[in-house]
Amino acid sequence: MKVYLIPGLAADKRVFRHIQLPEGYEPHYLEWMNPEKDETLPQYALRMAGQMDTAQPFILAGLSFGGMLATEIARVHPPVQMILIASIPHSSHLPGYYRWAWRAGLQKLITPSVIKRGVEMKRLLTAESPEDKAIIRQMARDVDPAFIRWALKAIVKWDGGADLPCTVHIHGTKDIILPSKYTRPSHVVPRGGHLMIFDRAEAVNEILGTILTR
Repeated sequence: MKVYLIPGLAADKRVFRHIQLPEGYEPHYLEWMNPEKDETLPQYALRMAGQMDTAQPFILAGLSFGGMLATEIARVHPPVQMILIASIPHSSHLPGYYRWAWRAGLQKLITPSVIKRGVEMKRLLTAESPEDKAIIRQMARDVDPAFIRWALKAIVKWDGGADLPCTVHIHGTKDIILPSKYTRPSHVVPRGGHLMIFDRAEAVNEILGTILTR
């Protein structure tokens, strides 16, 4: 069965390099597209779904921002299983301080270049391998600043999502981007941060193996 995977913001398919699916599951990585003028998160998600074969049963997985997009795709094209990693199933689970900061105009200070520098600096404090750190830094450098600006606005303006029965939600206890206390994960990874699929990949893969082979 095909498993469609959507990366997070400032990332691409390289972010899934340590994810191992059980035998019989075929990974397909959705590619970012240029957003259209004033396009909403749900509208973008449905355009992204054009990369999928929704006529056949499939599994949909998303990391962080990719998980938000996955929930909107799932509302129109229901998957056999939806897997959220370090993400949220509904806009109501987004910490309120993000919308407050946007209304206060703080997004003018949190520019794409600031985000990229933040990704670079945080690698000094995280436990990823040197190779993984280099990949994370390179993904941040590669992302289009215009896409980051659009995505940040789309996230704070998002009003939707899908808390479906087929959802498996994997979240780390040390996630500071989307803290677990604001959402309701079905599976918790102790000490897992927002990019736990790098340094806690074994725990994430164990959960995926249990889910997909049962």
